[in-house]
Amino acid sequence: MRKLGTIDLEILQLAINEKGTFNENNLEKSKLKRFGVGKLLDSLASLKDRKLLLLNKDGSFSITDIAKGILWSKSIPVWARILRLLQIKSCGIEQITEIITVSKNELYENLETLRKHQFIIMLPQRQEEKIIKVYEIQSEGIEKINKTEKEGFENIEFNESGKNLEILTSIDEIINEIKKLETTQFKKEGIIKKLLKLKDDLEI
Repeated sequence: MRKLGTIDLEILQLAINEKGTFNENNLEKSKLKRFGVGKLLDSLASLKDRKLLLLNKDGSFSITDIAKGILWSKSIPVWARILRLLQIKSCGIEQITEIITVSKNELYENLETLRKHQFIIMLPQRQEEKIIKVYEIQSEGIEKINKTEKEGFENIEFNESGKNLEILTSIDEIINEIKKLETTQFKKEGIIKKLLKLKDDLEI
């Protein structure tokens, strides 16, 4: 994957929002103008040099297929696009949905899978007087997405370690709750014994 900075991401997102091509007027009306002319020109030149943008004869810019293949290609699995995005910046659910254009149901499903496998972490963060869920990529997630550069997406599978860890944690939490119950020690031990057997039967 071509490495993108946060300004690169916003410029390419503008191109996607403008159906592939944007001009000076689009830049002026966007939030990108906060970066200043000099910084924007440097970023545009860098994206052009890396073949992520094409400069058209009328002075407008068009996003290339190479750039679309980073976050916006339907041939890239949603989980991979999420990890690629979070490598660039931490995002809330609304931002992720807006950038990679995926339904919230599909997004939630993929976020949960990534979280269970400890590829991402969710942290509450205060933004504009509100507490929102912000997702950050973990070292395991970086390793996972980098692996796709060599092996491709079709050869990358999720193992069961993340899922198993969650099952184990849940069983241990239930056991701790049972120990607090106001019942006979004999009943507590009987239930706990069944749960421990369940752990053994699951072979995790």
